[in-house]
Amino acid sequence: MGTLIEEIFSRKAGRQIHAGEILLLDVDYIMSHDNTTPLAIKAFQAIGKPILDKNRIVIHFDHAYPAPNVLAAENHKKIIEFVQAQELPHFLHQGVCHQVMIEEGFITPGAIVIGADSHSNTYGALGAFGTGLGSTEIGVAWATGKCWFKVPETIRVELSGQAQHGVYAKDVMIHIAGLLGMDGGTYRSVEFGGEYIDNLPMHERIIFPNMSTEIGAKCGLIAADEVTINYLENETPAEGPFEALHPINPRYERILEIDVATLTPQVSCHPDVDNVKPLAEVEGLDVNEVYIGTCTNARYEDLEIVANMLKGKKVNPLVRVIVTPASDRIYKKALKNGLIEILMDAGCTVTGSGCGACIGRHGGILAPGERALTTMNRNFIGRMGSPLSEIYLASPATAAATALTGKITDPRNLLMQIAE
Repeated sequence: MGTLIEEIFSRKAGRQIHAGEILLLDVDYIMSHDNTTPLAIKAFQAIGKPILDKNRIVIHFDHAYPAPNVLAAENHKKIIEFVQAQELPHFLHQGVCHQVMIEEGFITPGAIVIGADSHSNTYGALGAFGTGLGSTEIGVAWATGKCWFKVPETIRVELSGQAQHGVYAKDVMIHIAGLLGMDGGTYRSVEFGGEYIDNLPMHERIIFPNMSTEIGAKCGLIAADEVTINYLENETPAEGPFEALHPINPRYERILEIDVATLTPQVSCHPDVDNVKPLAEVEGLDVNEVYIGTCTNARYEDLEIVANMLKGKKVNPLVRVIVTPASDRIYKKALKNGLIEILMDAGCTVTGSGCGACIGRHGGILAPGERALTTMNRNFIGRMGSPLSEIYLASPATAAATALTGKITDPRNLLMQIAE
């Protein structure tokens, strides 16, 4: 009985667990990608023991794939040789690791998944514990199947009300980041709930645990409910039965209450995620690039919002508008339903699925003095290329409106026109 993190850990440990305890637990899956796997291999080989369970290891190519330089190509070669030598069954290169982990059914309620990527928190959208660890810990887990955890205290974010037209989950999460700050959730479990969350579809729920990383959280969690179970049963190959998972008589360190009906479109401004302003305060700033992608906002529904806003129009010819679907599955669905054609006809460049420009290695690098409006989850200095460039974060709708004007633009007027 307790918070969501206490419930998940208690089920895994087979006894009641409380915040503050230190545990050694079995993990269900161990994830790494092309950036982090080489160091995990090095750590694993130094241990000198065999892999405990090959089925628990999932390796992705997504951060620099296809290889944009020789160093990335060498890393890919090293990883492929390791996968072959160890006969690992889960080696994937079909999009952003976190999206693919969910799509392929590796994430289920109550699971414990560790990943060599900071946004492994994403898995909390389905009631699983996901957290990012260093490559050394990943290599150790390959050999042991276990990991140490200190059970975090929990901050509850209670979201009530219904968002205004043109205000999305991304706007709400950006607002939360502004309230809590980049260290407001440090080594905490941040639990998102309330009527607003209960009514959200999975593609928008994912945004909250995903960006819990940006407030320093150990994990971000949403209770597994009927929406979760329906998604798993209809959209993934995960095998059930699946159980609902809720906090039971929880004790929270802090409760943050927000009425989302009061919010307007939000923007995280250069140079920090928590430098948050209502869009109205930065509207009109020129941009050189609009990037629609990443594990935060590149799902089919995000591309659909953008395509509906750009249909029959042309983006500003002086702005590079780059769209990177989160996975091959999303890309194929968007292609089948005509979204890709709409985006290309509007003047967007559509790339293969993956992390793309988010990692700042290829697919849309910024020059000194340039400004980008993106659907990413972080805007650190130098994240997308030059440390003298600027990154602003917003919703896909804001990105689409901005792509048309070449300036940061409120999407609500255009959305209203489409609705009419």
